[in-house]
Amino acid sequence: MRGLLSRSPVDGFVLSILAAVVVAAFFPARGTVADVLDWVVVVAIGFLFFLYGARLHPRQALEGLTHWRLHLLILAFTFVVFPLVGLALQPVLRPLIGHDLAIGVLYLCLVPSTVQSSIAFTSIARGNVPGAIVSASASNLLGVVLTPLMVVLLMSNTNGVHITGSSILKILLEILVPFIVGQLCRPLVEGFFQRFAEPTKLVDRGSIVLVVYVAFSEGVRNGIWSIVDAWQVIAMTVIATLLVVVMLWLTGWLPRRLGFAREDAIAIQFCGTKKSLATGLPMATVLFSGSVVGLIVLPLMIFHQVQLIICSWLASRYGREADAAEAAGEPLR
Repeated sequence: MRGLLSRSPVDGFVLSILAAVVVAAFFPARGTVADVLDWVVVVAIGFLFFLYGARLHPRQALEGLTHWRLHLLILAFTFVVFPLVGLALQPVLRPLIGHDLAIGVLYLCLVPSTVQSSIAFTSIARGNVPGAIVSASASNLLGVVLTPLMVVLLMSNTNGVHITGSSILKILLEILVPFIVGQLCRPLVEGFFQRFAEPTKLVDRGSIVLVVYVAFSEGVRNGIWSIVDAWQVIAMTVIATLLVVVMLWLTGWLPRRLGFAREDAIAIQFCGTKKSLATGLPMATVLFSGSVVGLIVLPLMIFHQVQLIICSWLASRYGREADAAEAAGEPLR
């Protein structure tokens, strides 16, 4: 991960997703192929959340809860501050970028933090890595329940978003049940996933790319590109950049004011500002239907790439500062 970040600011996973969008734009799935892929996506999403459940060790979260102030602040940023910001931005964003993209900004504010990149950036910046592991894992564990719940509470009255009893049942069967099964099966499959870590990573990322292709194919069939134009994408990129910068500033400023040590403040900053593309995309496919899915996930895709670029630079800067302080024999602040 560190080598990837140091070589290029562009994440290969996001490039694959963008490629899926381009393919869907020119060669969208239609007819019988689309019907078959819809069922394949259902299976892929279930397997994806089974993998998440099988990989995340519940004991990590339980053992790390002793540092409750750190974890509570990270979770507050992820599931309280971000949603409030997303709600506050709605009156401004809807006339600026359109209704569905504005809803997409709100949705990205509701998804949990990333795991891998949060931990990687914290490590590069010489922060509290164990704390980042616990908080990022806890965020994803809680996000399986909290994100759909917040979507129901905050977005169910939004035009184009309809949460019904069948939708909730679909959430339970496609997300929560596979995740719980993965947790229960973890002792049996842990060794297998450790031996075949890279192939399983390709499987889950490939599943997400498939989800994007199917979602955008449906969007193309419903005229998504006649709704979104270049200036909206540019505007969304600017908005995502401002959101990342503001949240990085807030997560950097508040922990220092509250008396957290440098290592803890770094973990809070990198875990509290991340939003998971890997979790958010398949959830969106379950939570939303029709042509709005492609528009709703677009802000999350853009935000994810922006956060990787900015956080890569910031983590490297923190790391250089730590190396320089050690070389000079000075304490880190």
